[in-house]
Formats: sequence, structure tokens, C-alpha cells
Amino acid sequence: MGRDWQSPLGNFYGSTLVGLRAGDPQPATLALVAAVALHDALAFLAPDLPFQIKWPNDIMVEGAKLSGILLERSGNAVVIGIGVNLAFHPGGLDRKVTSLAALGAPVPDPAEFQLILADRIDDWLARWRSEGMIALRTAWVARAHPKGTALTVNVPDGSATQGLFDGLAEDGALMLRLADGTIRAIHAGDIFLI
Repeated sequence: MGRDWQSPLGNFYGSTLVGLRAGDPQPATLALVAAVALHDALAFLAPDLPFQIKWPNDIMVEGAKLSGILLERSGNAVVIGIGVNLAFHPGGLDRKVTSLAALGAPVPDPAEFQLILADRIDDWLARWRSEGMIALRTAWVARAHPKGTALTVNVPDGSATQGLFDGLAEDGALMLRLADGTIRAIHAGDIFLI
């Protein structure tokens, strides 16, 4: 997306490899698994902060981005890369960003955070495999901005669409309610809260 990436010491940067198995849900839905696991790890550390997931896997606090997740598939494996602003966040960007430190929350050592996050990823990966998308969608929606939240979606063809968040489709796509009342499934795009 052409964005700069900064990685000062004190923040968390990590990756995990998920080997895909026969019968697993769609690999793209691992973005939702990672988002719920990351949300839960952060909520464990700072239970008083209002963490919310923005589709598909950004963690936000009061409209400011705290973390990001990227997935890359190679054959029968998916690498999930996660970055979390624990101690620092970049300045001078075209969007709001924050860190746990800026929010006044306790700042764990990145190695400590890794253990907490790994535990949550293991839990949610097991549930993704055993319970499927129903449990994951329910958990994701419970941790996301509320239904009816106004969004702008920049889709890969360069166009932008505005609408209201209307939940997740069975495959994890964002459901966007347009002004005329129709629902559009978004499978890829850059989402902005309005």
C-alpha cells in the first residue's frame, strides 16, 4: 500500500507459521483469527482500554491504529506477521496511530508480550479448526466497532465506497450497507472509520 514501516526498539514484531490442514476453514480467515487473538492479548494487558478490531485485522483505540497484521501464503502454509506499538508510535502520518505507552497502559517487554500473544493464537487457532467460522465470526464481531459504524472502503481498483458496517459474511468478508440499503460484500480493501 506504499506506506512506510518503522520499527523502533520496544515495540513487538513477530511472525508465526500456520501449516494448513485438510478440513481447515479458508486460509484468508486466519486474518480474523490473528485479530481476535491479538485483541485478547492486549485486553489481558490493559483491560480498561477500549480496543476494537477494524476489518479485517487492525486493532484500534478510539480511532487510532495500535497494530497491524499481514498474511502471506506459500503452498500449504500461511505466515502471519504482527506488529504492535507497545512503547512507541510513529508521528507525522496521514492517519491517527497510538501505542500502549501513549495510552498510559503498562508496557510489557516484547518477549513477555510474545508469550501472551502466542497463547492466545494457539487458543484461537484450535477453535478455528474445531468450531469453524461461526465461533470466530461471533468473537470477531463482539470485539469490532459496532454495527452501523460509518466506513469508507478503498477497493483495489482505486474506487472508494461509503457505507455502514453490517457484520461479517460467512466467509469473513466485510458486509457494507450502502445508502440505497443494499449490502455489498468486501473481500479486499483499505477501510477507514468515518
